[in-house]
Amino acid sequence: MGLVFILVLPTLLLPCPARGEEVVDLGGWSRGKIDRLLPDAGRIPEQGDKVAFISAAFLETPYLAGTLIGSAETAEVFVLRLDGVDCFTLLDYVEALRRASDFEGFKEALRRIRYRENRVDFLSRNHFFSEWGKAGSGRLREATALVGEEGVRRVEKQLNRKKDGTLYLPGYPVKKREVAFIPPEAVDESVLARLRSGDYVGIYSPLPGLDVSHCGIVVRREGKVFLRHASSRLKEVTEEELIHYLGGKKGLVVYRPV
Repeated sequence: MGLVFILVLPTLLLPCPARGEEVVDLGGWSRGKIDRLLPDAGRIPEQGDKVAFISAAFLETPYLAGTLIGSAETAEVFVLRLDGVDCFTLLDYVEALRRASDFEGFKEALRRIRYRENRVDFLSRNHFFSEWGKAGSGRLREATALVGEEGVRRVEKQLNRKKDGTLYLPGYPVKKREVAFIPPEAVDESVLARLRSGDYVGIYSPLPGLDVSHCGIVVRREGKVFLRHASSRLKEVTEEELIHYLGGKKGLVVYRPV
C-alpha cells in the first residue's frame, strides 16, 4: 500500500472515472464464485469462524497497492477489486462478504464499511484502522482490552499529523483519538490464547499520527495462532505464525466480529 496503514493511496495510473461511477474487477473471482461462497459462509454460526472461512478464499491473491481512487483533489470512486488486495482492502472485502447474502449485498456492505454514512467521498472514507473499527460499531467490537487485560496501554493520537506537523493525507482533517494497544512486552502466551479466529488485528505504530502500520486476520489452527494478511514482502495473501511475525517488537490492536 505504500503507507500500508492508511486506506488512502495515490490514484491509479488509469483514466479516472467520473464521480458516481464504479470500478469493479473480480479478477479470478466471478459472481458465481461469490454466490457459492456466501451460502456456505452463512451456515457457519460463529462469526470469527466465518471470517476465517471467507478469508481463506483470498489466500495467494496477489498483493496490489494503490487500488482505491480519490484524494482531496480527485473525485472519489467506488472501487471493488478482487484481482489484488493490500492489507486494508483485504479486511474490507472479507468483512463485507461476512455481512452479505448475495453480490449486491456485498457491494452495499462494502460501501458501508469503507465509508461513513454510506457516502462515497474522500472525507468520509475510513482511512485509519481505528476509524474502520469504530465505524463497524454493532458489527465489530473493540477487543484489545479483552485480549490484553491488565497489559493494555492507552495513548491519545492526533491521527494524520506527523511529528513535523505535516499531514500523511493532505486535505484530510486531523482527528484526536484514544488508541488502546497491547505493547510488545505484554504479548505473551496468555494474550495469544485469548485471541480468536477471525479477530481483525492491527500492528500498533508508535509513530505520531498513525494508529497501526499493518493489519490482518487471526487464524487459530492445530494449536497455533497465525496472521493471515496481504504481505507486501511476500507479494500475496499468506499466513505467518503471529508470534514470529511480531518478533517481540510489535504491539496489537484488536477488533472482533460480532
